[in-house]
Amino acid sequence: MQPGRPALRVAVADDAMLLREGIGKVLADGGLEVVASVSSGEELADVVEKGAVDVAVLDIRMPPHFRDEGILALERLRESGSQVGVLLLSMYATPEYAMRALAAGAGTGYLLKERVSEPRTLVAAVETVSGGGSVVDPEVVAQLIQRPRGDEPLSRLTERELSVLECMAQGNSNAGISRQLFLGVKTVETHVGNIMQKLGLKDSPDNHRRVLAVLAYLGSR
Repeated sequence: MQPGRPALRVAVADDAMLLREGIGKVLADGGLEVVASVSSGEELADVVEKGAVDVAVLDIRMPPHFRDEGILALERLRESGSQVGVLLLSMYATPEYAMRALAAGAGTGYLLKERVSEPRTLVAAVETVSGGGSVVDPEVVAQLIQRPRGDEPLSRLTERELSVLECMAQGNSNAGISRQLFLGVKTVETHVGNIMQKLGLKDSPDNHRRVLAVLAYLGSR
């Protein structure tokens, strides 16, 4: 968060009270304002409807069925026109859930719950989705990229291009990839162009659409 700007207002939804409080503490310690802590998607929807929330952090599996209630809550928010940032947390790296979540629209992220023990990662993800960006857990991306490739287009990427692709799929902008891989922005742009050409994907200035296109490609293999 930039100095002088008001703290992001975050609502946390998880049926496990201890985890919910743990997430809230990590976010508060990171300079964010936790304005609500609830145990269900329905309660979260009520909080968001009041308009005092910038980002919602919620579990994917919540009452009553413990399947995909978090994603359903996200989809209902988007259907209602809400542009609040949404960060979904999961115990398991499930690429299908990640792609379904991001398909709901920009300002969406999918992280494993273990990232709660990585305060900077969690806070950075909340800040990213609050600005309309996309975040995908590295483990999900690794599962997709490490599938057998054979003669598929992915096998034609260089090691550097694969590294750039991983960063793209995780939701990093070109500037973010530049910082993470210690490359010049122009160099990153060249790699991204080569990757998109080799994979037959249309590049887009919209980072969310770019992430969604890459995930869809990887998930279809």
